[in-house]
Amino acid sequence: MVRTVIAIDEDIKSWIDTKAAQDGVSMTEVVRRALKLLKDQDALRFEEELARTSGIWSGGDGLEFQQKEREGW
Repeated sequence: MVRTVIAIDEDIKSWIDTKAAQDGVSMTEVVRRALKLLKDQDALRFEEELARTSGIWSGGDGLEFQQKEREGW
C-alpha cells in the first residue's frame, strides 16, 4: 500500500472522524472506502455509457473509416 498526505477542509475531517467512530474503523479506512466507492461508480458510469452508445455508428465499417482517416496524418 502507498502512503500519501492530503490537505482537507476541517469540516470534512470532522465528518470523517465521526464516520470512523460510528463504523468502528480508522479515519484512513473511511477514506479508503470512499475512494473505492468513487472509483467503482466511475467504472459503472463508463460501462453504462458504453452500453448506451453501443451500435450508434452507422457509417459502415468502423475500422475501415479509422484507417482512411489516419492515412491523412
